[in-house]
Amino acid sequence: MHPAFSILFFTTLAGAAQGLLVALALAQIAGVAMDSSFLLQAIALGLVLLVAGLASSFLHLGHKMRAWRAVLMWRTSWMSREVIVLPAYIALAALWWLSLYTGADGALAHALPWLVVLGALLLWYCTAMIYACLRFIQEWAHWSTVANFILIGLASGSVLACALAASSGQADLLDALAPWATAATFVAAIVRWSSLHRNKSLRPASTLQSATGIQAKRLVQKSMGMSAGAFNTREFFHGASQFALRNVRWAFILGLFVLPLVLELFALRGGTAWPWAWAALLQAPALIAERWVFFAQAKHPQNLYYQVVG
Repeated sequence: MHPAFSILFFTTLAGAAQGLLVALALAQIAGVAMDSSFLLQAIALGLVLLVAGLASSFLHLGHKMRAWRAVLMWRTSWMSREVIVLPAYIALAALWWLSLYTGADGALAHALPWLVVLGALLLWYCTAMIYACLRFIQEWAHWSTVANFILIGLASGSVLACALAASSGQADLLDALAPWATAATFVAAIVRWSSLHRNKSLRPASTLQSATGIQAKRLVQKSMGMSAGAFNTREFFHGASQFALRNVRWAFILGLFVLPLVLELFALRGGTAWPWAWAALLQAPALIAERWVFFAQAKHPQNLYYQVVG
């Protein structure tokens, strides 16, 4: 598939923001000591990332003024459900920030951190199911798609929370979140690696014979299904070589999982704070690379006819 960069930025920014808010919410639920001004600033950063992700999602729309129509198919479309849940989650996180800012102490104020955690899980699920529900794309139609969206979001957001805590001198918060962020990164790495291994072994259910309707036993395609470029030849194929795809895959594995894990373990062992900032910086571009591979590795069945050349 050919990923739009607006979607790459949306899913990575929103995912990291959700992970950051979940980490902060769980810390508040657990009673971890945090400076109130730090918590307000960290939640505000999460809101900025969510709004930036929402804004970037508009960039690939042909008719942006008609975007509101996306909510009309909420009964059957996971994209419509995501369009509804995302603004609602932004409003929920803003309400949490407002309750902390005003010092509210009612039942709703105590329930808001729990609602933030549940809302993040719901939003991750809606976003992932947009792709996991497409049964004709084997790379996506698997439980690992939902697991990867959740785990990578938790890992990147938790590492960001640790980097913020380390830079702001929030020692109690860093001590509480550091093992959580390390474990989330490790589990995310295992699940993502297993999905890469699974996708590598997949074989398309369709063949050149079924794609073209020609039942010859030996069939070799000499040109793609159109004499010139068209929507089918552009939007369902990334256009990169297998060499480039393989290099980007290894780049995101190193930048998103391997090197951050080394830094996180070093920070846990040595009790130092600076590795968390480096881990967050490494993960930022690696998140984009991982999401690009997620889209590029997906093989649309129509490419048997429009892309494969013997």
